Amino acid sequence: MDKTERLFSVMDALRRHRRPVTAQALAEEQGVSVRTLYRDIQTLIGLGAPIDGEAGLGYMLRPGFFLPPLMFSAEELEALVLGARWVEGRPDVELAGAAKNALAKIATASPDDLRDRLNNTGLWAAQTSWSAEKQPLLGVVREAMRTEKTLNIAYANERGEESERPIWPITLAYYEEKQIIGAWCLLRQDFRNFRIDRVRDAKITDQPFGKRWVILMKEWEAIWQSRTRRDTASDSTEPASS
Repeated sequence: MDKTERLFSVMDALRRHRRPVTAQALAEEQGVSVRTLYRDIQTLIGLGAPIDGEAGLGYMLRPGFFLPPLMFSAEELEALVLGARWVEGRPDVELAGAAKNALAKIATASPDDLRDRLNNTGLWAAQTSWSAEKQPLLGVVREAMRTEKTLNIAYANERGEESERPIWPITLAYYEEKQIIGAWCLLRQDFRNFRIDRVRDAKITDQPFGKRWVILMKEWEAIWQSRTRRDTASDSTEPASS
């Protein structure tokens, strides 16, 4: 990797970190010495990159700084196109439109050769036929997560029995054939998963989450990882079938 590529790589690394990251950590990530990393940081600052911090404390990129799309690698462009096209095929109309607009903005701000590459990656995401009935609920769930407000849902279990449940939605998983809400259920006082196709209605309330979303997300991830490790350990102890 030449120096120019290394400098762009350092900028990419800084954009991925939302908090100050030490020179040691950046150097290890880039595969260079700390001394080289210090020199690269000083070079970037000299070129006008808005990097805050100093040796021994850590560095971070101030918000609002963007590299032009020209600096995307071929693989990065392919990832953007494929991801956006996959989102376009989901039943969430607002997200699908946003994905299409995002690609258009990148293309508009790009030179002609980059626009051609965006339109001719040869990568397509498989499209699935969706029922339009539940589409508006996805936007409601995302808004509740974004604003950290309690969501009241009317939910039917596998037997069709309905119940009213106030929940704190934490995550929304988009599978190929269904969508799942991961949430803290105030009725059960535990984390629960709810299938969108079983949600009869959903309304955002004025009641804020009892915990910050970021804390709930960490707790949910810890439980999910614990269950995954337990299931993996259980599978490994099962006797082999003959």
